[in-house]
Amino acid sequence: MRKLEPSKTPHINAEDEVPWWLTVIGKNEIAEVSKTMAKKSFSMGAVTAEMEAEIVRQLDVPYALCTTSGSMALMMALMAGGIGPGDEVIIPTRTFIATAHAASLLGAKVALVDCLKASTAIDIDHVAENITPRTKAVMPVHLNGRGCDMTALNALAKENGMIVIEDACQAMFSRGPDGYQGTVGDFGCFSFGMAKLVSTGQGGAIVTRDKEMYEKLSIIRNHGVADVVSHAYLMPAHNFKFNDIQASIGLWQVRRGPEKVAHVNAVYKRYLEGLEDLPFIDLIPVDVDKGETALQAEVMSEERDQIMAFLAGEGVQTRKLTPCVHTAPHFDNGEAFPNSERFNSFGFKLPSGPNLPLDCVDRTIAALKKYPQA
Repeated sequence: MRKLEPSKTPHINAEDEVPWWLTVIGKNEIAEVSKTMAKKSFSMGAVTAEMEAEIVRQLDVPYALCTTSGSMALMMALMAGGIGPGDEVIIPTRTFIATAHAASLLGAKVALVDCLKASTAIDIDHVAENITPRTKAVMPVHLNGRGCDMTALNALAKENGMIVIEDACQAMFSRGPDGYQGTVGDFGCFSFGMAKLVSTGQGGAIVTRDKEMYEKLSIIRNHGVADVVSHAYLMPAHNFKFNDIQASIGLWQVRRGPEKVAHVNAVYKRYLEGLEDLPFIDLIPVDVDKGETALQAEVMSEERDQIMAFLAGEGVQTRKLTPCVHTAPHFDNGEAFPNSERFNSFGFKLPSGPNLPLDCVDRTIAALKKYPQA
């Protein structure tokens, strides 16, 4: 294996805007892409297998498959679990809508539940209240690296015959008490989108500890075909295959995992210290000291819109938190989710990323300290 070259943190001039997110592709990734493209074939092959092996090694899980996106990883897990029309799937409304779409596009009914008051983690008591004889799966979401109580959720699922599909799309390399998030349920799904810790532009992965499910996922990924020699059609499926060009980037991005975790957590701790004396804004906690990975710096303020506008005037980019699933007309059943709605109304993201210079964090804190309080 070639030596891992450290990814360089780019210099951002004082007169330039502070970006809300920054990640870079290193020399290793670029060289690997060139090497792969020089081959006669660069569809899903040896480099994808190498990336999958690196995920297995780093996450300490026996099986991993790369696929087209985190969204498709979620759908593949549901398909492998036999979820379809007439089934119900419990999903937190405090998540990106892809979690719900993965179930609904397979014909399953989505049952939305609230998150905790102080955290975006799924409310397990609310999960218990929504279980029916048709409930076949629950999909906890580890938003921004914050873990759910997987011990309690796994026990509840086992008691009620449900499979557990962890949406760990924002939680690559984030650890909980029982291991890496995404590795303690029946399936764990990850995203390699641009604003993720490991990025290939688009892409995702699914992991499991169940050999039978791994073999089923392998068939699902390739149109329901087990091997290209017999070409026997075994089950309804689709083309969920990855490719070796993306894997050439992802292989080295995964290898950079510890470096990336260290930097985003350093960004989080810088904000934690810098915002401590500002009464109008609160950092949403991530337990980085116990192994969680703070992918982004998420904050809450009742003056969110005014602060975001002020920071824009100071040359600092921000983004609102992803809206709750129940804000989509096709998932709105009139039910209220007070905890999730609070994050929806007051939450936003400060500049973050595995390659964001720390002086950009300092510039953001300095700008917030100039914010005119009433």
